[in-house]
Amino acid sequence: MLDQPIHTAENPPQLSRRSFLKTGVGGALFLGTVSMTAGLTGCATAPAGRISPVKSRMDASYQFQFLSKDDIALFEALLPALFAGALPEEPNKRQFEIAATIERIDQGIVQFGAPNQKELRKLFDLLNFAPTRITLARVWSDWPSVSTKEADAFLKRWRNSRLGLLNNGYIALSKIANVAFYGHQNQWHLTGYPGPPAWMVEALPQFKNA
Repeated sequence: MLDQPIHTAENPPQLSRRSFLKTGVGGALFLGTVSMTAGLTGCATAPAGRISPVKSRMDASYQFQFLSKDDIALFEALLPALFAGALPEEPNKRQFEIAATIERIDQGIVQFGAPNQKELRKLFDLLNFAPTRITLARVWSDWPSVSTKEADAFLKRWRNSRLGLLNNGYIALSKIANVAFYGHQNQWHLTGYPGPPAWMVEALPQFKNA
């Protein structure tokens, strides 16, 4: 989606742990019902663990701690729409960048703590559970079959929705994706951020061990 705000060094992507899904009691109850129903009907909500790198380009050594296989398929459909002009055009590099971003999304969510993880699980279940995916997202196919054009249309509907539940769902999806993508050094050049100063790289151990 080319109309996403451009993050720069002066306007970096921000991710507040308190900013997700402020939908009120009604929205929370609805999401809770969806999540429970999705679990009872067999939606895969267990963490995916290690994923074969053959088709996914996932890091074979990485073990997912939060995202399920259904969640991974969801983001594989959404990221090309969110970052249409920023992903590499070469197919293998493009798939590798998508896979690496999804791994960073998982890493980020693990740091959120239980309350926000619970809200995100409800959101992902809503999008992975066929009846609510069709009704609220107006996405008829399962996510592996969704085109980038269809994913873009879904994101725009939720972004522009007057329903707080849907609008805040879009904000949650776009925030965690933007931070995972633009916050990585491979994409710093897209935001105009030159990287940390040389003295910081030399002084701080986290840069030396990166």
